[in-house]
This record gives sequence, C-alpha cells and structure tokens, in this order.
Amino acid sequence: MKNLVDFSAVSKAGRDLAELHLNYESIALNTQATLSGSLKGLKITEQGVKNGEDADFTVKKMKFAKKGDKTKVIYNGKITIDNIPEEAFDYVVNGKPALEWVIERQAVTTHKESGITNDANDWAIETMGNPRYPLELFLRVITVSLKTQEIVRGLPKLDIL
Repeated sequence: MKNLVDFSAVSKAGRDLAELHLNYESIALNTQATLSGSLKGLKITEQGVKNGEDADFTVKKMKFAKKGDKTKVIYNGKITIDNIPEEAFDYVVNGKPALEWVIERQAVTTHKESGITNDANDWAIETMGNPRYPLELFLRVITVSLKTQEIVRGLPKLDIL
C-alpha cells in the first residue's frame, strides 16, 4: 500500500470482517434490515407449523429444491427458504460455499463404521438452548456471506509493483 487512505480502508475492512465473523451468532435475524436490499425477496414458507413448537424446527437433512437451483432450500417437510440470493453462495470457505457447509453439517448423520449418530437438533437444544438454531444459523450465514462480499468488494485495488 502506497498511501494512508488505502491502508486505513484495508484496516477498517479487516476490523469489520473480524466483527462480522466472530459475532455471526448474534447477527439480527431481520436480514432485510441488515443488508442494503440484498435479501429483500427472501421468503420463508412454514406449512403446518403449529405455534412454533420445537418439533416444527427439527432438521434431518436440508436440500436444494431442484438440482442446479440454489435459490430454494427445503429445510424440512414444513419449512422452505426461497429466493436465496445466488450471490450468497459466492462466499467460499475451504473450497465450498459457507451455506453449503451449513446445509451439510446441520443434519442428522450416522457414521457407518462406528454407528455414532451426530444430531444437529440435539446440539441446538442441549448446547444452544434453541431448537430453531439450525434454521437461524442458515439465515445468519446468508447475511454473513453477502456482507463479507460487500466488504471485500469495497477494498481498494492493490498496487504492489
């Protein structure tokens, strides 16, 4: 960096990214208010959810509604998340979009060799005290993904030669 303005911009971006990534679990769920219109069309459909009972938020395995279309995720038989911005999948961690990590990890899986079951619902209730945690995590990671890209796009061009 050849000037103080660029250095200051990169420094601020680093602080903003650290704040966003370290505190992702406390990001407001009202995503429409936290982003500049990026999630305006996000739609959560709850069919058959009764008074928000814990069982209504049980996740077995999230999946895309259609192969090749990442804008709609079936959370469970009662909840669908629609109009997910495709840009939210552009934030990649270790070669995979962060949202796909959430889809993969917030599930019920059984290790074939050991027979040990890993249940995201148990962890959500026992550790987080919130049966909605897997759904809320997915929604928060949408926000984190979009906000991260917004910050990175705002970085000044590097002139390193």
